[in-house]
Amino acid sequence: MKQTLALTITSNEGMPGVYLIWLEAPQIVSEVKAGQFAMVRCGEDALLSRPLSVHQIDGNKLALLVNVVGKGTEWLSQRKQGDIVELFGPLGNGFSIKSTSHNVLLVAGGIGIAPLRFLADEAVKQGRTVTLLMGAASTVHLLPEPIDSAGRGLPTGGVLPWGITILKSTDDGSEGYKGLVTQLLLEKQLIDGADQVFACGPLPMYQTMAQMPELKEKLVQISLEIMMGCGRGLCYGCTIKTRQGQKKVCQDGPVFDLQDVLWDDLVFTTG
Repeated sequence: MKQTLALTITSNEGMPGVYLIWLEAPQIVSEVKAGQFAMVRCGEDALLSRPLSVHQIDGNKLALLVNVVGKGTEWLSQRKQGDIVELFGPLGNGFSIKSTSHNVLLVAGGIGIAPLRFLADEAVKQGRTVTLLMGAASTVHLLPEPIDSAGRGLPTGGVLPWGITILKSTDDGSEGYKGLVTQLLLEKQLIDGADQVFACGPLPMYQTMAQMPELKEKLVQISLEIMMGCGRGLCYGCTIKTRQGQKKVCQDGPVFDLQDVLWDDLVFTTG
C-alpha cells in the first residue's frame, strides 16, 4: 500500500557528494521491488518532494543513496541518526527478471548504481549469474567492493554485494577502465553472454546504448532518473514520449524498455 510514512534514520554515512541513509521501514520493506522509488520530503521549506530509488533492503531497514545536487538533497544529507524523514511510497514499476534469464548484466552510470544495488541483491537470491559494470567520474565516487585491499570483509551496508562479477570504469582512469561505462560495455564484449541487460544512469548513457547494434535484439530495461512533481501521476510533469504514446514516468515507469523510449525527444534534469 502506498502511504506517507514518518521514518527514523538509523545511520547516515557520506562519500564525496553522496550519502547512504538507512531508515527503519517495517511498514513497506516486504513489498518494495528493485527499481521502485519513494517521494521523500526534504525539509519544511521544500516545495516538492524528491524521487529517490530504493537502494537496499536489510531486515526492517531501507537504504536511500542520496546524491547532493540541490537544496533539497543538501538538507536530506545533513539529517542525523534519530531524525525523522517523511516519504510516500513505494511507487512506480520496478525491474523484471524473466524466468529464462540466467545471466544478467547491470550497467550503472554514476548515481545510477542506486537501484541496481537492490536489483543485484534480488538476482543473486534468485540464483542468477550477475555481472555489474559500474562507472563514475573517479574512484572516490565508486561504491566499494565487499572486500578491502587487504582481503578483509567489509560491512554489508553501503558496499556492493557478494557473489557478483564487478567491472569498473572511471572517466579519469583512477580505477578500472579509463573511459565511459558504455565504452567498457563494448570493450569487454559482455553483451553476447547476457540474457537480459538492466541499466541506470544519465540521459547520454541511454542515448548511446539505444544506438548500439549489439543491444538491438537484447532485452534491455532502463530506469529513468527524472524530476517529478507529485509522484502520483496527477501533475503530468514527468510525461515522456514512447513508441506506445505518452507515458508518465512515475506511474508507467521509472523502468522502461530501452527501445521503447523516443530518446531524441527526451530532455530532463535531476535534482
